[in-house]
Amino acid sequence: MTRSRAQRRIFLAGLLGVVSVLVSGCSISDLPTWGWPMGVTPQAERMREFWQGATMAALIVGVIVWGLMFWAFIVYHKRKNGPQYPKQTKENLPLELVYTAVPFLMVFVLFYFTVTTENVALEKQPDPDVTVDVVAFKWNWDFGYPGTQVPGGGEVHTVGTSEEIPILVLPVNQVIQYDLRSKDVIHSFWTIDFLFKRDVFPNPEQNQTDNKFQNTITQTGAFVGRCAELCGTYHGSMNFEVRAVPQDVYDTYLDFRQTLNPASGAPYTSAEALTATGDKISSCGELCAPLATTTAPMNTDRTAKGADEPVPGGS
Repeated sequence: MTRSRAQRRIFLAGLLGVVSVLVSGCSISDLPTWGWPMGVTPQAERMREFWQGATMAALIVGVIVWGLMFWAFIVYHKRKNGPQYPKQTKENLPLELVYTAVPFLMVFVLFYFTVTTENVALEKQPDPDVTVDVVAFKWNWDFGYPGTQVPGGGEVHTVGTSEEIPILVLPVNQVIQYDLRSKDVIHSFWTIDFLFKRDVFPNPEQNQTDNKFQNTITQTGAFVGRCAELCGTYHGSMNFEVRAVPQDVYDTYLDFRQTLNPASGAPYTSAEALTATGDKISSCGELCAPLATTTAPMNTDRTAKGADEPVPGGS
């Protein structure tokens, strides 16, 4: 095989591979996730797409480099009766310019998509549909719903204890704003399926930290949340649960939280309101389970030798 024929075959094989990808009609969502988890928000989806695109670009660059290497191995290997050394060249200015420009172009493209993806993840609407107060403390969470009012005054709050995981009930397909604050040390609000976490500081205004973020949950379900900042003895057990529910379930839940429970004469607790909502909306099912289904309460026995296995329902 002559050198020109070998070059033509390698070029045609590479061209065939590129054309096959272009005419396949695949979108970026059809690509492998390469280990990136699937999220439940548009922000998480955008981050996954960025990861997929960056990984595919890295693979394409790798294939091109490998192709050039093997092309050089095949075309320029020493042949029988050939010269002892191949023809020596000192420089190739056009090729050197390409080798300089291409890395700059790659860095620019990667930087552009990094910035635009970050902007999507951190974007804030001026008038979100729902705002919740998230207050972290050693070692649990307090979720408040501004604009609500329980009988006797004050807004609706769900406060976690060592016996009960706090459940943050939120509606799907609504823009939600989370206002974060700590009562003591630095914590971190991390809902795993959001693929997003943010540190929770005490006195965020004085510390000049951005303590707000927004997202939209696109599917119903129960999603475990954790503290992602080492904050003390029970940091590893500082869990919560996000319960994403349809709008009618969310509205009914908050209505119950703002009324008195005739059985107790006191305002409905989170568990009582979820149970009452499930009785009223039969289609709610597990979404109205009174206790957390994704994690268990913390074990405060400091003599325990190992972690407890989480039990669905939090018991």
